[in-house]
Amino acid sequence: MELADKHVVVTGGAGGIGRALIRRFAAEGAGALVVADRALEPAQAIAREVDGLAIELDAGREESVRSLIAEASAANGPIDIFISNAGVPGAIGGPEADDDVWDEAWRVNVMAHVWASRALLPEMLGRGEGYLINTASAAGLLTQVSSLVYSVTKHAAVSLAEWLAIEYGDAGVRVSCICPQGVRTPMLDLAMEEPAGAAALTSGGLIEPEDVADAVVAGIAEERFLILPHENVSRFMALKGSDPERWLKGMRRLVREARASGGAGAQSS
Repeated sequence: MELADKHVVVTGGAGGIGRALIRRFAAEGAGALVVADRALEPAQAIAREVDGLAIELDAGREESVRSLIAEASAANGPIDIFISNAGVPGAIGGPEADDDVWDEAWRVNVMAHVWASRALLPEMLGRGEGYLINTASAAGLLTQVSSLVYSVTKHAAVSLAEWLAIEYGDAGVRVSCICPQGVRTPMLDLAMEEPAGAAALTSGGLIEPEDVADAVVAGIAEERFLILPHENVSRFMALKGSDPERWLKGMRRLVREARASGGAGAQSS
């Protein structure tokens, strides 16, 4: 799909990857851009920069997601591309994370995508076209060794996008899933506090949000399901799929060595 003249909505658009996407889409000639974020003032600032529309959003509430879609549609007509990009990091650690942490991560990292598709699909299917793009993570394809909450919810986000692509691809609805690894955004800071998480995230090199935006534009042009800004992720996916025992052994070694050395190390197979 070409971006020129398209109506594009980006959630989590006030900073990080979302902000980079908005700027890149504007450069590509998108016809109408909507910046949705819970931080309204930063959203308004980037919206002014691209002559777009800022809308306050709580991605963890269905009524807020539906309100965003209704307001954007009223202002600019049918939404051509909806990028459900808002996300939360969850918490460092495993099952001991509080239920409220699990609940927030589940609502924002998973249900926000469900709610968006629930609201958008009837209209998209009716006109036989539309594009749903969900931001997940390489953690949803591999794992996030520092955070069970993040890993589980991002796996669910990938699975959801995959199901939508299978179910609605023949009806004209395109679906993509963005799965970056280490990106220099504020969300990265929490994961980098844990030695094994830092080692895994830096194994493919840290990239900028603008690099993700470049990969997304290329992925949209090709209507590619998986958008992988880090090339190494596809190699690790292949290893995980072909030899899961070897992959698990390598990941255990990474965790063991990174924690023993205080964070030094690289992802191994």
